[in-house]
Amino acid sequence: MATTLHSQTSAPRQQPTTVSGVAVKQVYSDADLSQVDVHQDIGNPGRYPYTRGIHETMYRGRLWTMRQFAGFGTASETNERFRVLLRKGQTGLSTAFDLPTLMALDSDDPKSGGEVGRLGVAIDTMDDMLVLYDGIDLEKISVSMTINAPAAILMAFYLAAAQERGFDVRELRGTIQNDILKEFHAQNEFVFPPEPSVGLVVDLIEYCTDCVPRWNTVSISGYHIREAGSTASQELAFTLADGRHYVEQTLRRGLAIDRFAPRLSFFFNAHNDLLEEVSKYRAARRLWATLMRESFHAQDPASWKLRFHAQTAGCSLYDKQPQVNLIRVAYQAMAAVLGGCQSLHTNCMDETLALPTEHAATLALRTQQVLALETGVTNTVDPLGGSYAIESMTDAMVREARSYFEKIDQAGGMLAAIQTGFFRREIADAAYQYQTAIDRGEKKIVGVTDCVEPDEQPLELHEVDPMAESRQLERLRRVKQQRSRDEVQRSLQAVRDAARCGENVFPALIQAARTRATVGEITAAMAEIFGRQGARQM
Repeated sequence: MATTLHSQTSAPRQQPTTVSGVAVKQVYSDADLSQVDVHQDIGNPGRYPYTRGIHETMYRGRLWTMRQFAGFGTASETNERFRVLLRKGQTGLSTAFDLPTLMALDSDDPKSGGEVGRLGVAIDTMDDMLVLYDGIDLEKISVSMTINAPAAILMAFYLAAAQERGFDVRELRGTIQNDILKEFHAQNEFVFPPEPSVGLVVDLIEYCTDCVPRWNTVSISGYHIREAGSTASQELAFTLADGRHYVEQTLRRGLAIDRFAPRLSFFFNAHNDLLEEVSKYRAARRLWATLMRESFHAQDPASWKLRFHAQTAGCSLYDKQPQVNLIRVAYQAMAAVLGGCQSLHTNCMDETLALPTEHAATLALRTQQVLALETGVTNTVDPLGGSYAIESMTDAMVREARSYFEKIDQAGGMLAAIQTGFFRREIADAAYQYQTAIDRGEKKIVGVTDCVEPDEQPLELHEVDPMAESRQLERLRRVKQQRSRDEVQRSLQAVRDAARCGENVFPALIQAARTRATVGEITAAMAEIFGRQGARQM
C-alpha cells in the first residue's frame, strides 16, 4: 500500500490547531476556567443556561430523531425512497428539493433544463406535494423541508395538501428551513431583496404561530455557512445573529416573544474536530438562552432553549477512497450526539460522486443506529461536561461569538452588514486560511494528502433516470391544462394585493396553492411587488 503516514508520524508535529485554526493546548487545567462561573455558565442539564443540554434526561428520555435528507427525480420516486427509509427505522423525513424548486423556477422554465429532479425532488404544484407524502401519516411523522427563497410557497403547498388529505394542520409536526439570511451570507439561493425576503420569513412565523402551533417555523442555519468555509465560531456567531434578527423583526410585527420563540429551531454543521464541535453546540445553547432571557426578556423557559438539528459535514467528504467517508461521518455524528442534538442527518459515503444509492443511504442510517444502540454515549447526559478542555473551548467560543455580534452592530445591523459584504469577506478569508493550511501540509486528509491508495476500486453509483425530467414536464403540462385559468389568475392577484399592502401573504398563498398555481407563477406575482435580487448586487 502506498502511503505517506509513516513519514508524517515520524516528523516533528506543528503546533496543533482545531479545524478552524484555533491553537490547542497540550493539557488544560482549572487555570483555563478562570473566567468561567461553574454554576452560572455551565449549570446542570435541563436548566438555564442549558450549556449541558435542554433536557434533564436527554437521550435517556428520548433518542434524537434520525432524519436522513433525501430527494431526487419526481415526487413519486422520492416518496418511494422515503418509505424505504421509514421501513429501515428512520424516525423523521427530510426533503431535498431540486435546484429549480430551490430557485423558485417551474420545471418548464427554460432555465430549469437539465436540472429537473437531479439534485433533489421537483415540485411545481400542490399536486406534487400530494404525491410526495402519499401514504405517510403526517400527524405521526415529523417532516423537514430544506427550502428558503420559496419557503412560504412550499409551506402553503404542504398545508393545503395535508388539509386535502384530511389531516388537522394543528397536529402537524416538522420544520421548514425558511432561513433566507444565510443565503445572502453563503449559499446564494435568494430571489427577492433582503428586506422583503425577511418579511416572508416573518409571515410564515406569524401564520404558523396562530394556525400550525406544533410546527418549527424556521430552522436558523449555520450548516451552509460552514460549508462555504467559515470557522466554527463564525458559523455559531452568524447563525445566532440571524436568529436575533428574525426575533427583532417578528417582535416588530407585534407578536409576543413567548408566543413564537419556542418554535424557532437551529441547524448546525457537524465537522471533523470533535472537541471543537461539541464546544460549539454547548456555546450555542448558552448564548441563545442568555440572549432570549436577558435581551428579549422572554419568560417561558421554552423560549430560552436552543433546539438544533445537525448534519455531518458534506464539505469534509472526498471522492478519494470514498468508503473512508463512512468513518468521518461516524465521528462527526458522535460529536453531534455528545453535543446534545435533537435530530441528526448522517451523510452518505458516495455523496461527493452522485446522489446516494439505497445501499449508501442505509449505511448512513445504520451509523446513527449503532451510535444510539451500541456505543453507550446515550447513557450519560453531557458526558464531556466538566472537562477542562471542553469548558475552556466552550467559553472561548462564547466570547468570540459575542465579539462578532458587536462587529455586526457596529456595521449597522444585519441588513447593512449584508450589503457591505461583511459576512462574505469573513467566510472567504476563513476558507482561504484553511485551504492554505492543507496546501502547506499543516492539515492532513486521509486518502487525499496522506495514506493515498494508487489503485482504488470505483463505487457503484446511483444513476438519475434520464426520463424523470420529461415525466415531470408532462405532469406539469397536464396540471396546467386541467386547472381553471380564471381561478389561478384571481389567486395570483390576491397574492400581489397582499404583498403590495404589506399584509401577511400566507392566506393568499394557500388559496393560490389550491388553484394549482405553480411555484414559478406565485414567485413572479410577488416579484412584481418585491423586485428581484441579482447575484451581482451582492
